[in-house]
Amino acid sequence: MASQRYKQYAVLASSTWSFTVCFMVWMMLGVVGIPLKQQLGLNETEFGILAATPVLSGSLIRVPLGMWTDRFGGRIVMFILMLSTVIPIYVMEYATAYWHFIVIGLFIGLAGGTFSVGTPYVARWFRRDQQGLAMGVFGAGNSGAAVNKFVAPALIAAAGWTLVPKVYAGVMLVTALLFWCFSFHDPKHVVGKGVTVAEQLKVLKDPRVWRYSQYYSVVFGGYVGLSLWMTKYYVGEYGFDIKHAAFLAACFSLPGGVLRAIGGWMSDRIGAYKTTWWVMWVLLACFFILSYPQTEMVIATINGPQSLHIGLNSWLFTGVMFVAGIAMAVGKASVFKFISDDFTDNIGAVSGVVGLAGGLGGFILPILFGALVDLTGIRSSCFMLLYGTAAVSLVWMHYSFKPLARELEAARAAA
Repeated sequence: MASQRYKQYAVLASSTWSFTVCFMVWMMLGVVGIPLKQQLGLNETEFGILAATPVLSGSLIRVPLGMWTDRFGGRIVMFILMLSTVIPIYVMEYATAYWHFIVIGLFIGLAGGTFSVGTPYVARWFRRDQQGLAMGVFGAGNSGAAVNKFVAPALIAAAGWTLVPKVYAGVMLVTALLFWCFSFHDPKHVVGKGVTVAEQLKVLKDPRVWRYSQYYSVVFGGYVGLSLWMTKYYVGEYGFDIKHAAFLAACFSLPGGVLRAIGGWMSDRIGAYKTTWWVMWVLLACFFILSYPQTEMVIATINGPQSLHIGLNSWLFTGVMFVAGIAMAVGKASVFKFISDDFTDNIGAVSGVVGLAGGLGGFILPILFGALVDLTGIRSSCFMLLYGTAAVSLVWMHYSFKPLARELEAARAAA
């Protein structure tokens, strides 16, 4: 008979590994889509739609998955969900037309829904003061985006893009079986057996849910959007081949996933509000720097015209992206600490709604990135858009928490 402590860490480890593999699959078209863009003759907007298609279905299914997790438990829901993606992944190698990849991408996208299953599943195995760190460790499975950038280019270089779905399908099948063998179910964690769907959806009336959704659309939606877009950005902006471009793009994706556990730890120690507040300020600064396009200026001086170049080289660009990745990792954990603090008995449903908002951000952003490039011809326009979203979050946070701060200050004065 396994001890409670063993079960806790077995569930955390198996869930985190499973989520890493699912996220790797969820992001696969961000790399596989590059040779497909040439093969199918796609423009920037069409590439953005192709890369983001799995994100759409993986986002839309998060709300029902979160509710099913509350009602039936995370173990069975996650296992079935992973198995359901194996065949769609495998048949991708036989696709030939653009619409084939779009349809298959929608089915592959189900893998992204595992986040709304794993978050409440893992959280309920730990005490409340440990939930931020536990959810942060599980959320580190976002690093699957970086794993994809290492694995997929190597497979493409070895035997073409058709090898990627073959390998990924096999990895997903093995992962699902391992998860079932090493995870556990606790009937006490099933909190929604006697609760109707309507009652679970009552949380949508709470303004905090929409506020947290907006924050998450920046830190997670921005992370997903950039993870899908950065490999291609390096190819177009700096002229790297796909292997080197994917490696540099992983300098953003890897810390953006792995360091999420630090965000959970910080949120447990100093609170979700302070952590998220500073995350948004760091992102605002990073996106401002990244927004400036490569610029050639001619200045009239007393000695005649002088040329001046303003712009980030690939190393400086990667350094700033690395900082942004760390900030997003911390922010993804701090937002879910808000949820575990405020919605203890309804984590599944609320995390599904917030995850949906973040996922939709990750779906819409690559399409907008492509459309902005087609319209303006400026690749850094994607960061201009993200700068605006971070600014909106800061303003909303300020005016949302200002009344609460006044109440706390009044309570201190009265005391």
